[in-house]
Amino acid sequence: MVKEGYYFGLPPLALGGAALLLRWSIAGALLLFLAAFIFYFFRDPERIIPADPGAIVSPADGRVVVVTDEENAGRPGKRISIFLAIWNVHVNRSPAAGTITAMKYQPGKFAAAMRESASTHNEQNVITLATDTGEIMFKQIAGLIARRVVCWKKIGDRVARGERIGLVRFGSRADLWLPRDSDLRVKVGDPVKGGSSVLAFWPPRANSTQPRAQTQLSSQENLSPAEKRT
Repeated sequence: MVKEGYYFGLPPLALGGAALLLRWSIAGALLLFLAAFIFYFFRDPERIIPADPGAIVSPADGRVVVVTDEENAGRPGKRISIFLAIWNVHVNRSPAAGTITAMKYQPGKFAAAMRESASTHNEQNVITLATDTGEIMFKQIAGLIARRVVCWKKIGDRVARGERIGLVRFGSRADLWLPRDSDLRVKVGDPVKGGSSVLAFWPPRANSTQPRAQTQLSSQENLSPAEKRT
């Protein structure tokens, strides 16, 4: 569990325990249920990071809601949008290994993250990542319930593929922009796991016959050093 879980979960846990001691059973039960939900929401499971050359992994858990052609600063490319329901893991991960060259916080609305307009109008943190192949971009986007975008990295940081980079609290959206020649491996409706589901290959694999599905490795040795916690 990420540390934010303790900040939000311990107060209702303590109040719930006190309420039960005072025999306020219903209030105590509700507070304990709230604490349990908060601890569950801020869970942070380990993930097996694919080691396939050129693999671009999902920056978040959730469901793919948009796959579309989209330009970025005049460069033709493709955008994948992922909706995170309130029950999904909300820790965000780097889609590839590289160096963060730009990070821009954009204040905005808090419309439902399922809406297409959320990609441009909602509060968001836009991160540009320079990889060995070139630049990609991904966004942490707040939603109707999510009101706080948190990023644990800064410009100049080197990140590993699948490394934890932040979270958005209580329901949100994540967008990933890739150059036009990337080989997408997901479609609208696909469920994905942050750090372990392969969304695309860039550069694309030659004569690849791999199905469009989430690719995972079975060996814990493929966890990045940043993912191995003691």
